[in-house]
Amino acid sequence: MSGDHKNLILAITLSFLILLGWQYFFAEKLSPPVQQAAQTQTQPSASSPASDTSGAPSVPAPQSAAPAAASVPSVTVSREQAVTSGARVIIDTPKIKGSLALTGGRIDDVSLRAYRETVNPHSPNIVLLSPASSPHPYYADFGWVTGEGKTAPVPGPATEWTADRDRLTPDAPVTLTWDNGEGLVFRRVIAVDDDAMFTVTDSVENAGAEALTLHPWSLVSRRGTPHTENFYLLHEGMIGVLGDAGLKEIKYADLAKQEPLATGGTGIAFPDATGGFLGITDKYWATALIPGQKSPYTGRFSLRSGAGGQPIYQADLLGPGQALAPGARIENSVHFFAGAKEVGAISQYETALGIKNFDLLIDWGWFYFITKPMFWMLDFFYRLTSNFGVAILIVTVLVKLAFLPLANRSYASMAKMKAVQPEMVAIRDRYKDDRAKQQQALMELYKKEKINPIAGCWPMLVQIPVFFALYKVLFITIEMRHAPFFGWIKDLSAPDPLPILTLFGLIPWDPSQVPVLGPFLIIGIWPVIMGVTMFVQMKMNPTPPDPIQQTMFTWMPILFTFMLASFPAGLVIYWSWNNTLSVIQQGYIMNKNGVKIELWDNLRSMFRKKEPKQG
Repeated sequence: MSGDHKNLILAITLSFLILLGWQYFFAEKLSPPVQQAAQTQTQPSASSPASDTSGAPSVPAPQSAAPAAASVPSVTVSREQAVTSGARVIIDTPKIKGSLALTGGRIDDVSLRAYRETVNPHSPNIVLLSPASSPHPYYADFGWVTGEGKTAPVPGPATEWTADRDRLTPDAPVTLTWDNGEGLVFRRVIAVDDDAMFTVTDSVENAGAEALTLHPWSLVSRRGTPHTENFYLLHEGMIGVLGDAGLKEIKYADLAKQEPLATGGTGIAFPDATGGFLGITDKYWATALIPGQKSPYTGRFSLRSGAGGQPIYQADLLGPGQALAPGARIENSVHFFAGAKEVGAISQYETALGIKNFDLLIDWGWFYFITKPMFWMLDFFYRLTSNFGVAILIVTVLVKLAFLPLANRSYASMAKMKAVQPEMVAIRDRYKDDRAKQQQALMELYKKEKINPIAGCWPMLVQIPVFFALYKVLFITIEMRHAPFFGWIKDLSAPDPLPILTLFGLIPWDPSQVPVLGPFLIIGIWPVIMGVTMFVQMKMNPTPPDPIQQTMFTWMPILFTFMLASFPAGLVIYWSWNNTLSVIQQGYIMNKNGVKIELWDNLRSMFRKKEPKQG
């Protein structure tokens, strides 16, 4: 086999292996209905009831301790009962709704107004936070802990706060008050903006006769291991940028491998951090505690066992001790984010609040320098067209234009190679028994005609980074979730929902349940369109003389159709459109170089009867 054939086959094989590996390690392996449910699942999968009501820490050593577990509710009730069983303050903003509990003063009931569980506009809103007595607790808590020396009663999970109003809105903060009966008056002012950022300001007034030291703390606690979308492509779990320690991403399973903690369980602490944030992230939603960006703190991620052995995941921070003299007042403020990871909102918070690397709450990956610009381009054209599918088409054209000089040289070199195809065949026939002379003669021909034998690989290789970047954007950004195109495509981030093998849903059969091959059998209309465009692109070239190459070119469109069947529809639309543009571009360049376009001859030859070989 000639060197150019080897290079071409190598490129095709590598592309195949990359896509196969991508499908195996990264692509979702669920059927569309199940996959969609998994994407919108926000509650942990654990069925065991009730989280602990952590928030009343034991006496720590200054600067070294953090909040720990206190108690576990003895009775678990439904979420609806949990949010109506006690006194609460309603949370009402344009983006979120819910309530905060006056018992404990926690933010433990948050739903997202703009996001629903499925593409059905009447499906339930996404529930993010739930009370400690509900089946899947997930909440934020705040407070004070006494330092060395004098101790005093501080607010805990059973503290009954009083509120100055019954509704928290962007225009009206709520002030909670509690008197410990020993000279300390605690106040908690909770404000919220139009999106999903709370500001919690805790203060203490000392009306007593003795001084003491208090440390402010805050935490996010979650019981049960939630469903995670994908182990390799996307980080879900504990996340934070902790001062000079930088970005820390710890998956749920990895917390058990950390060092034992004095307060129980396992975890990892980051003392003397300044700036950043820490919290828990899902695919599309997150909670994050944001301390003052100029004050030191100790951040910590931890795991401990709750009732029934169910895991309790916690991200918390502890501030430095503050001396509280008689007649004095101390204060601590922390921001708490609980909402959707919208790129614009996250970026705006990073700038407005000066949060160090808050944009890393979104997992852009190692190739963020490609992924983020890809998103911003898509978002720009979405704002112009109000359709992310159309934005994908426009960005594809821009990418083609950006690489036009390289593609033109590649296609021009391919066109020259087609023009000298008869000479190449003659050389192979002349030196069929001497491969060294055959290769030497071919290289001389390439040099004479100024042909690069591997030029045809460049358009495919250039496409791979763009392909990966678009896949990442479709997979991680909430803006793409449930984003429609036209017709039957209601969610560009999910596979084409009309499988041909079920006659578009008329046959009650789920191809995804077939062992091993299931994910490849959900072949929608767009994957078929992609396969047809790839087939047309390949048929524009002369039939390769090498039988192996002929076989690969014949089966590649079919193979890619099956492989891309379970990929997001937006990605398949991109590939189809890219193939179509490549066909137009290649046809123009071939015509410009006076090279015959073999498309119609190749199509006709498929229906001709092959002449029997002469014996």
